[in-house]
Amino acid sequence: MKPVNVILSNTNGAADLTTQLLNEFQAGNTGAFSRLYDLYINILYNYGHRLTTDSELLKDCIHDVFVKVYTRKNELNTIGNFKSYIFISLKNKICDEIRKRIYLSSTAIEDVDPVATDDVERKYLRMEQEQAENHTIKYMMEQLSPRQREALTLYYIEEKKYEDICEIMSMNYQSVRNLMHRGLTKLRGIAK
Repeated sequence: MKPVNVILSNTNGAADLTTQLLNEFQAGNTGAFSRLYDLYINILYNYGHRLTTDSELLKDCIHDVFVKVYTRKNELNTIGNFKSYIFISLKNKICDEIRKRIYLSSTAIEDVDPVATDDVERKYLRMEQEQAENHTIKYMMEQLSPRQREALTLYYIEEKKYEDICEIMSMNYQSVRNLMHRGLTKLRGIAK
């Protein structure tokens, strides 16, 4: 039996231990399999909770992933990254089980609210985008004179009418229009 040659992206102690345990397991040491299970069970459980809130389903799927590893120990030498392999296997197993349950269920598909695997990522990306946009807006507004900034804020943010802005800023109507026009022209120039 050919030993596992696992290629891992990071060469820390856990990666070295994984390689060692996989080699020992392929050589017939079932204790190495138990240690491998102990090494990854909590990591998989935490990862799986991002995919489903059903703890029993998650435990069953993790068990099935390790049964698959155990029954296919002769094929382990084809796996490039064991950690990625078990994470992907768990995700696929959970998705398969959820699909089966939906298919066999009498619940209408519209009533099912699955936990999306990329919700966290989407929220993070949306938050990053909002922060970048807010930073850009703040930068652009800082390029305006204080009076231009005040007039534009009153009109666009506070939704005041020109007459109200004239009163608040103690300016005549045409001066407010000119001030806002110059401010908007400057913002357009900065945005290009």
